[in-house]
Amino acid sequence: MHFKLLCAAVVAALLPVATLAADAPAPVQVMVLGTYHFGNPGLDVNNIKADSVLTPARQAELAAVARAFAEFKPTHVMVEMQSDAPDFALAAYTQFTPADLATKANEIVQIGYRTARVAGLTTVNGIDEQPKAGEPDYFPYDKVEASAAKFGQTALLTAANAPIAPWMKAFEAAQKTHSVAQLLTMMNTPGTPVSGMAFYYDILPLGDADDQAGADLNAAWYLRNAKIFGKAMHVVKPGDRVLIVYGAGHGFWLRHFAQNVPGYQLVDPLPYLARAKLGTRHANR
Repeated sequence: MHFKLLCAAVVAALLPVATLAADAPAPVQVMVLGTYHFGNPGLDVNNIKADSVLTPARQAELAAVARAFAEFKPTHVMVEMQSDAPDFALAAYTQFTPADLATKANEIVQIGYRTARVAGLTTVNGIDEQPKAGEPDYFPYDKVEASAAKFGQTALLTAANAPIAPWMKAFEAAQKTHSVAQLLTMMNTPGTPVSGMAFYYDILPLGDADDQAGADLNAAWYLRNAKIFGKAMHVVKPGDRVLIVYGAGHGFWLRHFAQNVPGYQLVDPLPYLARAKLGTRHANR
């Protein structure tokens, strides 16, 4: 008798927990795809010389990438552009046509808009954050260089940048033999110089106790990415599936937020890129 009463008490105690679990909203699933800049804008400290993505072969590869990411069934595609709309909707996407793919060599169009169209989305959100007039720079690299020269720390800054250049040269060479999906796999593999934080952590001590230029750049870079993810949070609702297409350098912090903010769940893009590689091979047979 006592055993039955004990079992009943345990079941009764667990019921609220089970009810809470059942009532918990579905997480927002976030996939962050770090990209290289197809159009070579030359705005980064270290820039990759990208081959044209407008050739028939590259277009077939990009079509396979879009099909693969459409299998994620995104409810939102978000890209590295700014928008003043309340939901950050991009007017440019409403004017997008397949003909643009033949002339606009930009990852926002080639991956973001293309995937959104394949997924049947009517909106693409531009969640980028840039400083307005009078606001501080989010990447004050000029101050870092000035402080390095002032305090005799140029060697420290050079060492922090050293792993990036050879990796980029290897990436540029890989364009000759790799599909877009394979190149994006290189970009999104953990631990690469362009997707990790080694550079940022290496420059943390740069400066002195008063002029902490390295720490200031780290803080400003974190702030920009926090605002980017914050914009995404304004748009989504529980159960949404979000594909964020952004420069690979943003990947660490955007993935950090997706993995650590309550109610959000990080999704790995690498299995989808593997499907895109397979799709490319099939298309080329």
